[in-house]
Amino acid sequence: ASTGLDVLCHALESYTALPFTERPYHESPLLRPAYQGSNPVSDIWAIESIRIVARYLPRLYENPADEEARTKMVMAASYAGLGFGNAGVHLCHGMSYPVSSMVRDYYPDGYPKNHPMVPHGVSVALTAPAVFRFTASANPSRHLDVAAALGVDVTEASFTDAGNVLVEELVALMRTLGVPNGLFAVGFNEHDIPQLVAGTLPQHRVTKLSPRPASGEDLTQLFRDSMRIW
Repeated sequence: ASTGLDVLCHALESYTALPFTERPYHESPLLRPAYQGSNPVSDIWAIESIRIVARYLPRLYENPADEEARTKMVMAASYAGLGFGNAGVHLCHGMSYPVSSMVRDYYPDGYPKNHPMVPHGVSVALTAPAVFRFTASANPSRHLDVAAALGVDVTEASFTDAGNVLVEELVALMRTLGVPNGLFAVGFNEHDIPQLVAGTLPQHRVTKLSPRPASGEDLTQLFRDSMRIW
């Protein structure tokens, strides 16, 4: 579940990242960052990865011995890697780093119990619903694109509903995969939010790729909205 959700967020963040045409230009190509923002080539890999995840991740979660589903998910991981390796990820990953580093007493099922941890894909996914509601207004058509790739009928969806349409499907998938219900469920509370924000703000390598700029106040609200998801 954790690895599969990381694949999904790689693709979702890549496809919804700030477009490469809106990135600031540098005086020298040597100063260009590794991540360039969403672009036509990365889009192809990202959207197909999302389609594969929607079809095969729940199936693999139910039966880890399903060789076809496992093979498809390995392919989805590769596709998403080709996408975000050039386009980049954004807020879900940027916010996940302090979540992973600040964990105190959460021991996930199926992992060694020698130290507390929040598995990476879970730490990324726990903020995803709040993030995509926040970013949807910046490029609603792209948020509807990825909702459609997840299997949602978006023919009647409006741009103003794009965030909710995507997030409803994302939350349904998270619940199917047994993901903890928000940051509270992995040991965080409201008192942790200032430190979580402080740990996110320096992550410019990814946060600057958000299609909608996120201030410290925005991040505070995003973490607050992620304490409980449903």
